[in-house]
Parts: sequence; structure tokens; C-alpha cells
Amino acid sequence: MATILIIEDEVNIASLLQTCVESEGYCCHVAYDGKTGLAAFRRLEPDLIILDLMLPEMDGLEVCTQIRQSGVRKDPYVMMLTAKGEEIDRIIGYSTGADDYLPKPFSPTELLVRIRALLRRTMRHQETLKIETPHLQIDLERRSVFLKALESDAIAVHLSALEFDVLATLANRPGRVWTRTQLLDHVWGGDFTGDDRIVDSYIKRLRHKLGQGNAESYPFIKTVSGVGYAFEDT
Repeated sequence: MATILIIEDEVNIASLLQTCVESEGYCCHVAYDGKTGLAAFRRLEPDLIILDLMLPEMDGLEVCTQIRQSGVRKDPYVMMLTAKGEEIDRIIGYSTGADDYLPKPFSPTELLVRIRALLRRTMRHQETLKIETPHLQIDLERRSVFLKALESDAIAVHLSALEFDVLATLANRPGRVWTRTQLLDHVWGGDFTGDDRIVDSYIKRLRHKLGQGNAESYPFIKTVSGVGYAFEDT
């Protein structure tokens, strides 16, 4: 049974979210401010976090950033919940590591569809437990990534759950060009209803992390103009 943490300061909305989540049989916990929510995340290690953007004590963007930098064993999916609907807010939310974005007011039905989609995301390529390229070691079972740096020991690359899934999908078929839609279907699931530009945000973060802060160091993920993305390690 999946554990879901709700971090929402409006009591009525938090109660509605909790009712929806528990109606599906999920184990649910609620926190009403950012600092309490962050402490609950560290204690509970939930599978998914529904996170409001505007929170007292610590806002949702900072909470999301700290979650992604925490290095815990189980990296949760994060659904950002906010009353703001401007495009820039979605971009900012994705850039901090949110996996989905749901503006208020929301439909309980849509909320549950998105929760199911997030929790159903698993690696669909099980042909091998490891992917080995000239500069990368990707362990699908342990969900770990190591960069084989020149003249040094392999360097661990810490990725979020979805960052790992995107990288493994691309690396499992080197040279294949994936469109945004294909990546969304394969990694996020066919019923994903968010903005397809979330793919671009994940590619940008992967390039940054694989390049150890310099995206040009190891440009594994190539942009194929007008089409999509492909993995290449030469």
C-alpha cells in the first residue's frame, strides 16, 4: 500500500485531499506547513507527496528542492498543487524537481487519475538489469548511476526517480530518437495529462547532473532538431 504525504496549509483542502486519497486505500499523512512537511517526509519516506506551493514557514519550492537534495533511500514522486496557473509557475515547479503540476481548483477525479499515473510509473524495459556504455554504468535493479570519469574512480550520479527512468529509457536504446510524446507514454504513462514540456526540464537536469555541473562535459543526450532526444555515448 502506497504512502502519500499531503503538505497543505488550508485545512478544508487538506481534508478533501485526504478523503480522496484514503478512498483509494492509500496510507495518508497530512502536514500543514513546509517545515513540518519536510520533517514528515524524512520520517515517513512516502511514495508520493502532494505539495502546495504557498506554505507558511517554508514555501513549496524550497520544500521540493530540499526533498530532491536529501539523498534518502526512497525518492518520492512530487505533485505540486497551487492556485497559480501561470506558465512560469509550472516551469519553476518542474525545475525544482516536481513530477506533476495540478492547479486549484481541481477535480477529485483528475487528482486520483494523476496519483495513479505517478504511482504506476515503473521501468518497462526489463531485458537487462544493467546498462553499460563507455562512460556510464546504469543498474536498473539498484536504480543507481555511475559516471566512469577519466583517470579516477567511478562517480555516483544522484538522480530523482523520474530522472533515472528517463535516462534508463534513452540509454537502453542508444541512437533511437524519442519524441516528447513517446517519452511521456513510456515513462510517465499514457494517461499523463500535464504539459509535455516537462520532458525538456528533465533532459536539462540530466545533462547538468551527468556533466557534473557542466552540461557540455559529457553530452550524452542529443537534441534532434524538430523531433526529440536520443542517447549517444562515444
